[in-house]
Amino acid sequence: MNTDKQNKLQFQVEAGGKLSGKIEVPGDKSMSHRSVMFGAMAHGITEVSGFLEGEDALHTLQAFEQMGVIIERPGAGKLTIHGKGVEALRSPAQPIYHGNAGTGMRLLFGLLAGLRIPATLTGDESLSRRPMSRIVDPIKAMGAQVSTAEHGMPPLTLHGGDQLKGIEYSTPMASAQVKSCILLAGLHAKGKTIVHEPGVTRDHTERMLRGFGVEVQSKGLRVELDGEQQLTATSLHVPGDISSAAFFLVGAAMIPGSTLTINNVGLNPTRRGVVDILRLMGAEIEESNKRETGGELVADLHVTGAQLKGIDVPHELVSLAIDEFPALFVAAASAVGTTVVSGAEELRVKETDRIQVMTDGLRSLGVDITDTPDGARIVGGSIQGGTVDSSGDHRTAMSFAMAALISSGPITVLDCDNVATSFPDFVALAAGSGLRVSESRSG
Repeated sequence: MNTDKQNKLQFQVEAGGKLSGKIEVPGDKSMSHRSVMFGAMAHGITEVSGFLEGEDALHTLQAFEQMGVIIERPGAGKLTIHGKGVEALRSPAQPIYHGNAGTGMRLLFGLLAGLRIPATLTGDESLSRRPMSRIVDPIKAMGAQVSTAEHGMPPLTLHGGDQLKGIEYSTPMASAQVKSCILLAGLHAKGKTIVHEPGVTRDHTERMLRGFGVEVQSKGLRVELDGEQQLTATSLHVPGDISSAAFFLVGAAMIPGSTLTINNVGLNPTRRGVVDILRLMGAEIEESNKRETGGELVADLHVTGAQLKGIDVPHELVSLAIDEFPALFVAAASAVGTTVVSGAEELRVKETDRIQVMTDGLRSLGVDITDTPDGARIVGGSIQGGTVDSSGDHRTAMSFAMAALISSGPITVLDCDNVATSFPDFVALAAGSGLRVSESRSG
């Protein structure tokens, strides 16, 4: 990742246009992280296809190479993971660097705590400001010996120690990362680990653990597993990431005349909120070729552009689309009427404060938007050209780029290097679909 302030990547996007054609987006980032972690812990050879070769997932891959796991990369998006069980994992000689990957850090923290492997987990400047007490507190309650920087921020250091004990824990927020951290710590703890959540969150951890032979019970907002279970190697395919598809879904849905098909998109029931919200706004999205791979639902999505309308986003859909709201804010700016988002306070502790970054950026483009502590009120209408700062957040950068489809003038998006964490080929794929985008270096 380029950190030179005078040489940062920026997008230049001409106004107007429409999206068309057939595309595939990169593999799901959440599943890519987990495929490496679980394959590395398992006994036997795990074959993975569709792996996201973005910076975030590659940091997780490199972490397990530091711990002695042999991982071959025989082709694009393909991994061969030679797992020898958790007993073969060794403490890394150097701190494990996660870059901007909050998912990688939080899940690996729980996993290593449960295995009592001493390690220090670090990240870039943005990740080092993200809240970690939400995972440190329950893991300490299980018996882990942990030290952190001030206010519970990274770096996080695990000191080994005695076997952890299972815990029954109610998370104060709906967060799949927190839930997964605790479950992965409980996987090798003594006794049963139970997690209660206040709302539905993505369940990739539970589904994929079952694929590796682990018994996990889920009922409503409660998940539990018994400790001291072993994983068995398997083969799995990672479908296209709906969070990456979201930018194209919004771009095509809000422009009458657009007709775009996105093939092989993961439609996990805990992740499909963006599709359901856009449909409530009047979007025409058809699902076809529905199938299942590795316990995950997959389909092709066909989008026909239409005039969207403002809505009050139902609370039950908010946690199912939490990563997609930057793009949905742009959809709201294109809509007739007012869109109200509430119950989305988790957006304020992502790679950036996404509510603030999107509010500041869209307001600078002439959008009538007011932020609230847990969301925003967006009045759709005209949007102007201008320069917006993504604040180094991959999702806000790609969302602002799509905003040019409905703007009256060109848009320059600053600080876009982190797009490589989840979508390395975004500019090429977007340009091939009709977005008038190019990239350059500042300074």
